[in-house]
Amino acid sequence: MKRIDAINEIAAKAQETDALLIGNIGIPCKELHQACDMVNNFYMLGSMGLASSIGLGLALSLPERKIIAIDGDGSVLMNMGSLATIAWQAPENYLLVIVDNGAYGSTGNQPTATLKNTDLAEVAKGAGNKKVYVVDTPESLKETLKSMDNGIIVVKAEPGNTDAPVIGMAPEAILKRFMDKSSQPSR
Repeated sequence: MKRIDAINEIAAKAQETDALLIGNIGIPCKELHQACDMVNNFYMLGSMGLASSIGLGLALSLPERKIIAIDGDGSVLMNMGSLATIAWQAPENYLLVIVDNGAYGSTGNQPTATLKNTDLAEVAKGAGNKKVYVVDTPESLKETLKSMDNGIIVVKAEPGNTDAPVIGMAPEAILKRFMDKSSQPSR
């Protein structure tokens, strides 16, 4: 599966459930923007490793809203402590989807530790997360997303990026529209 396939399935879930959707830094955000730009999306343009933490913070502060964060293997490796904090807090409204392509996609596809021997699903379980699933096809991701509103899904994907264009909004505009949407009740 390609990362864009996973992004398409995750975005469809977010649309169906009116979830707030946090995108991972760099090219994955550009791909999310191109695939499914909506006011529910928050595009991380910096702060590698913090999509999972931002998602958790939103889930805790907005318990009535569904929150989905898309993170990458490189970012989660950079902030593995977030997996323990997610397990400790265990919000019922938070779904973390880690797209593990074994590469730092936004900086040239250099290999991450998951390419060789680090298993992020096992790390998440070891941190205390109870609902952790691994998928490797768009169909298995779609089926898993149908039955999950919280927990962690590790999506095994191939390295590689699309030619998604740069997001044409200023960071301030992204933040303002997301804050306006997140302050409204979900439908």
